Amino acid sequence: MKIIGVIPARYESSRFQGKPLADICGKPMIWWVYQHASQVKYFNELYVATDDQRIYDACVANDMKCIMTSTSHRTGTDRIGEVAEKIPADLYVNIQGDEPLMEPEVMEKAILPFFDNPELQVSNLMTKINDPVDVVNFTVPKVITNKEGIGIYLTRSTAPYPKGSIDYAYYKQVCVYGFTPAALKFYCDYGKKYGKAKIEAIEDIEILRFIENGYKVQYIEVDSETVAVDTPNDLKKVNEIMAAKLKK
Repeated sequence: MKIIGVIPARYESSRFQGKPLADICGKPMIWWVYQHASQVKYFNELYVATDDQRIYDACVANDMKCIMTSTSHRTGTDRIGEVAEKIPADLYVNIQGDEPLMEPEVMEKAILPFFDNPELQVSNLMTKINDPVDVVNFTVPKVITNKEGIGIYLTRSTAPYPKGSIDYAYYKQVCVYGFTPAALKFYCDYGKKYGKAKIEAIEDIEILRFIENGYKVQYIEVDSETVAVDTPNDLKKVNEIMAAKLKK
């Protein structure tokens, strides 16, 4: 299979404008994401996909491949859909541009199921929630699967709800996705025709568009405590973690 990694990156953000270019130990955040993704052994090519000239220029200055995309995209998946129209491949892997601590071996887990199941169209990662606060934190999407690991639902609420004393391991979404060209085309075409799907819009979780429309999304459990940079406070925490790693 020809497999392409894509890192969507936009400058505008309501909570943290310009965060792909935020400094982490002397390099822009997007550089760290790209460096880790470049170590994924299955990628034939790797690109940053952006709609902002400042991000494009930073990528060129740091020897990263970058593709300019439309400013009209509502989601990172839509942005990857445009990349798919320009660069043919058998599989596209969406890597979040605001998780500079994401390990390459974790990213690879989203790819492996496609080698075993030629019918699979979408994959996503999940990790066990260790901090009880995250179970009730609405910014953390919780993942519910069947016994085969196929996604049943994702929600920002506490679900399943612990009505009694239940020994249950909660899982949260890790935002690395694998998409076939057909799945990407469905996602983008649906958005152009209808906008967001009903539950997708309510929860504001884009992978629900697939689940609502009958797609089997394969979830893979990983051991990852990566930190997403959503605020300047998150950036400070990541800088401290990265600085400690560089000293080792």
